[in-house]
This record gives sequence, C-alpha cells and structure tokens, in this order.
Amino acid sequence: MKTGIGIFFATVFALGASWCGLVLAPTLQLGGAKLETVLNSTDTYPVQRTGDATLGLQIYRANGCAACHTEQVRQDGVACEVSLTGLGNNPPDGFKKFLQSIETLPEWQDHSKELSAAFATWDGTLPKVVIAWTDKDSADKMADLLKAAGCKSESRIYAFGPDIARDWGVRHSVAADFLYDNPVQLGSLRAGPDLANVGVRMGDANIQLQHLYAPQAGAKNSTMPAFRYLFEVKKIGDAPSPDAVKLPKEFAPAADYEVVPKPEARQLVAYLLSLRANVPLYEAPFTPVISAKP
Repeated sequence: MKTGIGIFFATVFALGASWCGLVLAPTLQLGGAKLETVLNSTDTYPVQRTGDATLGLQIYRANGCAACHTEQVRQDGVACEVSLTGLGNNPPDGFKKFLQSIETLPEWQDHSKELSAAFATWDGTLPKVVIAWTDKDSADKMADLLKAAGCKSESRIYAFGPDIARDWGVRHSVAADFLYDNPVQLGSLRAGPDLANVGVRMGDANIQLQHLYAPQAGAKNSTMPAFRYLFEVKKIGDAPSPDAVKLPKEFAPAADYEVVPKPEARQLVAYLLSLRANVPLYEAPFTPVISAKP
C-alpha cells in the first residue's frame, strides 16, 4: 500500500513538472511577449499584418507550404568590420604606409596578412574595408587609430552562417518574428528555401504570383508544385485585366487568354510579402551599428 501511494505521488509529480515545464512556462512567456524596439530607433517590431496577409497565413497553412519550407534563419555568430570612408588629408600611398606601421604593432600582427592583402592593389577607392571578421574591441581600436590619423571610418556588426550566406536572411530568427503568427509556421524540412525574409528578397508581387502559377518560370529546376487552382485562366475581354499575371511565353496561356489570380492567391502573396525579418533587435543585432569616427 505504501509503495502504491509513493508511486502515485511520484507519477503525479513527474507529470505535473513536465506540464509546468513544457506547457505552463512557455505559455506564460509567450503570453507576456511584447513588441520589440528596433536598435538605434524608436520604431517597434513586428508590424501588424494587413487583413489580406493575415488571411494569407491561413492559405499558407491550408496548402501545406510548411511541409517544404521553413521560416527560421540560423546563424553561427556575429563579427565586426571597419570600413575606411574618408582619407582626410592623407594620400592613398600615405595611408598605406600608415597601415604598414600598424602591422608592426603586436596587437595587430594577427591582422597583418589581411591588411597587406586588402591594400596591396588599392587605388584609393572608398569605402574600403580595413578589417573584417573581428571582435568589437579590435574594431573599436582600429576605428580610434584611423581617427587619430585624420581618417573617417564606419564600423558595423554583421551576422554570419550558412543560411545568411544563402541570402535567406540577415540575422537569426527570434520569438518576436512570430508575434502575430497564429499558427506559427516554423517548418522542419527545406525542400525549398527558407521564407523568413522572402518579402525582402522577392518583394515583387507579380514574381510571387508567377512562382505560384509556374514555379519553373523563375527557378528552372524548382521541385515546387504549381498552385494553378489559385488562379483563373479566362478569355481576355475588351481589355486585359490589370491583375493578370505576367508570364514568360512558354508558360503563358493562348494569345487571347490571361491568368488572373483568385483572392486566395493574392492573400497568400500578401502573406509572403509580409515576411520581412530584417530589422536589428537587441537579441539579434546585425547592421548597421555604425559609429562614424570623424
């Protein structure tokens, strides 16, 4: 009997702890989520979606788009770079000699090869990256040296990683990106590219509609199925419809017909265009954290 009671309370404790950790705690955290402030700005993020974009999220979900696409950009880390933006009274050759003097200092020996290679054939064109892939302390020290030499510079922080190198985003995804999503469509398979920032890199509505109607029109080897049931192919009346999709000749209908998106297609495109995770936040800084040194 005593053993049975012990097992019962142990089971209740284990289930209760799991529920608190996996259900209650995330609910309390997300329930208190607020708009984030954009770095170096008074703007808040994210911006509430339009009605069409909100409906488009449901079209995205209903068509199973999350089965082949993710909405979560990953990154490996952040680094700093310093760019030369003004030479002041220094001629290019004089600046090269200045850099050669820096290379002899112990704290800059790790960057000596980088500095030599970057300015070996430099003709004075600005802006010019002086050092990259460095930490903030080194970037600040270099900016101070350039200032002391009478030059102007700009420093910035940038994120790096495979997803960012593919131009899928400029920083990693954070919880704030999904504040207005219900449901959140993170996805787990990348049969197609990540869409977290697709509204920036494919910001033209016609291109988005074209891709939905004939994916291979813009991406020759695309494995994405055509969503032609979201469109209507109809005979052109007295004048072409202003909403008709512009298609390459090999994907267009007969000469006297046109492809017009249905409301569902326009709503889906509105949602895709709203995916713009491209502002720097406290938990995801990227650029341009600029500090000009006159």
